[in-house]
Amino acid sequence: MSTNQLDQKSQAWSALFSEPVSDLVKRYTASVFFDKRMWQADIAGSLAHAEMLAAQKIISQSDWDDIRRGMTQIRQEIESGAFEWKLELEDVHLNIEARLTHLVGDAGKRLHTGRSRNDQVATDIRLWLRDEIDLVYGLLRQLQLALLDIAARHADVILPGFTHLQVAQPVTFGHHMLAYVEMFSRDAERMQEVRRRVNRLPLGSAALAGTSYPLDRERVARTLDMDGVCNNSLDAVSDRDFAMEFAAAASILMVHVSRLSEELIIWMNQSFGFIDIADRFCTGSSIMPQKKNPDVPELARGKTGRVVGHLMGLLTLMKGQPLAYNHDNQEDKEPLFDTVDTVKDTLRIFVDLVGGITVKAEAMEKAALKGYATATDLADYLVKKGLPFRDAHETVAKAVRYAIGKGVDLSELPLNVLQEFHPDIAQDVYSVLTLQGSVESRQTLGGTAPEQVRYQIERHRTRLA
Repeated sequence: MSTNQLDQKSQAWSALFSEPVSDLVKRYTASVFFDKRMWQADIAGSLAHAEMLAAQKIISQSDWDDIRRGMTQIRQEIESGAFEWKLELEDVHLNIEARLTHLVGDAGKRLHTGRSRNDQVATDIRLWLRDEIDLVYGLLRQLQLALLDIAARHADVILPGFTHLQVAQPVTFGHHMLAYVEMFSRDAERMQEVRRRVNRLPLGSAALAGTSYPLDRERVARTLDMDGVCNNSLDAVSDRDFAMEFAAAASILMVHVSRLSEELIIWMNQSFGFIDIADRFCTGSSIMPQKKNPDVPELARGKTGRVVGHLMGLLTLMKGQPLAYNHDNQEDKEPLFDTVDTVKDTLRIFVDLVGGITVKAEAMEKAALKGYATATDLADYLVKKGLPFRDAHETVAKAVRYAIGKGVDLSELPLNVLQEFHPDIAQDVYSVLTLQGSVESRQTLGGTAPEQVRYQIERHRTRLA
C-alpha cells in the first residue's frame, strides 16, 4: 500500500465524503506543528491502551507485540529527528498512528479499538501537563531556596517598609524576601492541587458515550500512574477545567513574579539605590551610554499580562460550548503550551537573577531614617505606659508634626522636648526610636525581627528539604 493510500485511509471519515478537504482547510484545522510536543504522552497513552486491550483479549498478544515494537521505532525516529510530520494528517495522534500502521500493518489499525481521538487527546494533554507541572514545581522550589539564601545573608539589614509606597515602618530585608517565599510556596501548593485534578484518565470514554468493548480503564490509569478515571464519558472528553485551573494558578504565580519585578525595578532606580542587578540580566541604551536597564524584571512584568491573557482566552473558549467535544477545543493547546513555556522560562531566569542581586545596606538604612518610620514604636511605648492607643496615636502625631517643622527625626528630639508631649516619656525611649530597636522588638511569630527571620528561614529550609 502506498503512503498516500495509507494517509487517506488514516482519515476514518474519508469514505463518507465526495471531495477531499481543501488545502486551505487543512492548514486552518491542522494542529500537528504545535501539538507534536505531546508525542511522548501520545505514545505512552497508546501503549497503556494497547497493553490493556491485549490483557482483555480484545486484541491478540501478537498485535500487542507488534504495536510495542512499532512504537519503539517511532520513538527512536522522533528523538533522532528522522520522523516526518505531515500536515495532511492533522495532528500528533494521526501522524503517529499512520506511521505505526505503515510499520506493523493491521496491528496498528487495531490500536484505536475502544477509543476516539476525543478521549485520546484529552488523555495526552493531561499526561503532558502533569509532567510540566512537576517541572514548574521543581523550579518553584529552586526559586524559594534562592530567596532563602539572600534572606539569610541579609537577615539584619534594615530597609523602609512601605504602605501606599510611603515610608511606614522599618523592616529587615530578610523579612521582605521571606514574603515572596510565602507567595511562591502557595504557588507550589496550588500546582500540586491542580496536578491531582489533572491526573485523571479520560481514555476509554471514546467519542462521548463510552464503548461496548470490555475495557479495564482502571488498569490503564494504574499503568500511567494516574490517580483514577474520569467517571462520566461526556465530561471526560469535553472537560478543560484542568487547563483553565492551571492557567489560573500560573497567572497568580506570574503576578507574584511581577510584584517582585516591580520592586527590583524601583529599588534599582538611582533615587532608591537599594540594590544592583547583575549585568547579565540588564541591557544598555542605544543612545544614552550611562544607562543600565533592568530588562529581565521588566519583561517578566510584561509577560505576566501574556499569561493572564491566556487564562482569559481559555475561559472564553469554554464558556459557550455544549456537551460534548467540539473542535473549538483544539484552541486550548497553544495558550496552554505558551503559558507553560513562559512560566518555566521566567522561573529559570529568576532563580539565577535572585542569586545575582547586590544589596546596598547603607542606602536602605538611610532611606529608613526618612519618613519617621519609628512613630508607631513611640505610640506603642506610650501604650505600655498606660495611655490608650488612640490617645497615644494623637500624641505621637503632634510630636511628628513638631519634628517635621524642625527638620529632625523623632530620635533627634531632646528628652525634655519629648516630655512636653507626654510626661511619662523617659530616657529609655531612645532605644525604642532606633531602627534596630524597632525591628528587634517585632518578635511575634511572623514578625520582622532578625531572630524571627532566621527562625522562618530554617522552617522553610526544612519544608523544602
